[in-house]
Amino acid sequence: MNTVRLMKKYFLGKKSHNYQIWPLFNYKYHPPECNSLTPLPFPSGVMKKTFFYNFFPTKAEEEEAAKAGSSSANLPVRREVIEIRDFYPPPEPDPANPWRIKKVVNNTDVLTGKLVLLHNDVFEHIFRFWSLEICNQVVNGNKVYVAVWDLTPEGGPVQYQNESIYFGKGPRETYILGWLDVVRNDRVRPRDEVGLYWDQKSGTFHMKILRRAV
Repeated sequence: MNTVRLMKKYFLGKKSHNYQIWPLFNYKYHPPECNSLTPLPFPSGVMKKTFFYNFFPTKAEEEEAAKAGSSSANLPVRREVIEIRDFYPPPEPDPANPWRIKKVVNNTDVLTGKLVLLHNDVFEHIFRFWSLEICNQVVNGNKVYVAVWDLTPEGGPVQYQNESIYFGKGPRETYILGWLDVVRNDRVRPRDEVGLYWDQKSGTFHMKILRRAV
């Protein structure tokens, strides 16, 4: 199933520009070992996301600069996310170790309930599977509400899907995953190691505490 089909836009109020990527069907979690959720190999010629920087102002921007008596050379550089062909895609997912992103969490991740993720990890392992529209919404500062499967509880996976579970832009070319409910229910502490990946089949994040702090 194409991940893009799982992405449906909602406007939460007249002035809101936040989006949701929530499953559009009743989905029951299955472990990665099951054939029904084993990630498919990446197809040849797979696409990836990157930034395109536009150094040339539009005619409207030039006219506005002229009216203000300033030079168009001082206008900010515009950028947007685009897709390009990836000649060196990442290796095929390993169902026994599907955690594409691993992080030892710090005090900020825990206290704020916002898991900070690096630019390269997000573009390589998350944006790769999202539509250009959703990616550009995120980099432009909008929140995208998502669903997270927490595989840590011994009683079985728990799904979180509410307004505290979201993906958004962080400071200085980072991104954040809101995971306050996970922090509270799993009693996450600084120096715990968390594993994370985006599951293409379900259109959800899968997360697990891989190692507890000593």
